[in-house]
Amino acid sequence: MGELDIVFATAEHIALCQEISDTIAEAAKDKNSGLALRAPEYIRTKIEAGNGVIALDEGRFAGFCYIQPWEHGLFVAHSGLIVKPAYRGRGLATQLKRKAYELTRQKYPQAKIFGLTTSPAVKDINTSLGYSTVPYSQITADINFWKGCCSCVHYGTLCRNGFESCNCSAMLLDPDKQ
Repeated sequence: MGELDIVFATAEHIALCQEISDTIAEAAKDKNSGLALRAPEYIRTKIEAGNGVIALDEGRFAGFCYIQPWEHGLFVAHSGLIVKPAYRGRGLATQLKRKAYELTRQKYPQAKIFGLTTSPAVKDINTSLGYSTVPYSQITADINFWKGCCSCVHYGTLCRNGFESCNCSAMLLDPDKQ
């Protein structure tokens, strides 16, 4: 494995959408992962909108994350964070999150950044970056955001709880509190 490049995804990375989607799907097989599936076409839309961050090892896919604005840019979710198994344990997820933060601040400088996770590692990364665990009521209320959870194994729990709690922790980075 060589030096990793973490860059904003561009049209040249669209050819990697299927591999990104497949990597997410493989990780989502773990019933505790809380990962929602993302179709290659969906990932493509994120890249085409200039909202993707990708890690490459000599041009080969190593990791990915995207940003998604909600409520007219008041909130931005950092979603789809995935690192190929061979690259885990090297700090790559943290680097991807930092690059996603950079992209968010360029496009939505005043946005509150949030994410949902069941992963202790991601919780630790988020905490180290300044996120706090918050109730779901402090992140976007946009129902379209919650529709993105429908392929997660925990979606039934989310629905039964009226979109107010689930297995995931909601984490928020509020620029007004930094």
